[in-house]
Amino acid sequence: MSKPVVVIGAGAAGLIAAGFLAQRGAQVKVLEKMARPGLKLRISGKGRCNLTSNLPVDELISHYPGNGRFLYGALHRFSNRACMEFFAKLGVELKVERGQRVFPVSDDAHEIADALERFARSQGAEIYLARKVVRIELAPSGQIAGVAAVHKGEERFFPAENVIVATGGLSYPGTGSTGDGLIWARDLGHTIVEPRPALVPVSVEEGWAAELAGLSLRNVEFQVESPEGGRTRYFGELMFAHFGLTGPVVLTASEQIGLWLKESGRGVKAFIDLKPALSEEQLDQRLLRDFTEFSRKQFKNALDALLPKRLIPVVVNLSGVDPRKPCHHITREERTQLRRLLKGLPLTINRTLPIAAAIVTAGGVDVREVDPRTMESKKVKGLFFCGEVLDVHGVTGGFNLQAAFSTGYCAAHGVRLV
Repeated sequence: MSKPVVVIGAGAAGLIAAGFLAQRGAQVKVLEKMARPGLKLRISGKGRCNLTSNLPVDELISHYPGNGRFLYGALHRFSNRACMEFFAKLGVELKVERGQRVFPVSDDAHEIADALERFARSQGAEIYLARKVVRIELAPSGQIAGVAAVHKGEERFFPAENVIVATGGLSYPGTGSTGDGLIWARDLGHTIVEPRPALVPVSVEEGWAAELAGLSLRNVEFQVESPEGGRTRYFGELMFAHFGLTGPVVLTASEQIGLWLKESGRGVKAFIDLKPALSEEQLDQRLLRDFTEFSRKQFKNALDALLPKRLIPVVVNLSGVDPRKPCHHITREERTQLRRLLKGLPLTINRTLPIAAAIVTAGGVDVREVDPRTMESKKVKGLFFCGEVLDVHGVTGGFNLQAAFSTGYCAAHGVRLV
């Protein structure tokens, strides 16, 4: 009988890899340094777990700004449709929400993590918890020899001819993602693309943003200005926080913002179009109607039908219009100022939050050194990588977990068992 296959990391990629490997008849030992499997998975999607997207499979690649082409084969071998069928067979009822996001009907990320753990164990995989891997050892021939792990201060060697590294990136280190796999990969001769936050909130200079902490704006357009002056636009939901901005459109833009901050050495200008469905002319007509209807009201009391209540004092202050001015006295120039503000509420982004606060890590093991069909290293025979440890990432919407499932599946089927 062949030596066991060791899977390092009991997250989304590691558990699915372990289950499918054991299903193929392999002896599988999963080593997880935390006391419970799937800790990051259990908090994903604000505890609801957006596990994949319901988009047509051929449209998925465009949602991976980080090396999406590398995933082409993996996403077809274990597609989003296959992923949904897989969880349905495990007894997890799923639903599709706005933006084609797929969640468990229970809205409970624990259900997904528990289902994956049950799957791996039911197929025969052994899961060892609180085992911190300290090194991957090679035989004199250069092939994989096994893995050394520490448990309660005692080191144990797990012999293996094949090792799957599924340790995640550097985001949410409290869940166990502390970059261990990147260190081992570098020690074994792999190129590591510098890790950086990919989906992360941003900090802004304007103090009024903190006053709006917790306010969520749906159906807005978030515009980010490059150092050259061009604007990239993102449509969707945004949320204010005590440090600045978060929410899907901000997270999606954050990697590019981080690159521009580094490139320019100064703040990045951003704008929120609060009324993207209205043209300048249409918005002007809307303002005229409102000011006519509320002609005797003071300006500060005339925007209730147009804006969320908490946002009104900020907009009034930034508009430069006297808050106490009766609406029928507002001039065309003042109305123009207000209209421009509503179509481009200005902010200055001064930094992204640290990588530890990121939902996903960009960077990782250089995919040029990994076989996209099997996830096996091109440098070390018997060494496989899957999930966030790879230099692959997607936007929000379930794409990153789908990448973890797909690469985990490919790794499980890439291991040679004879």
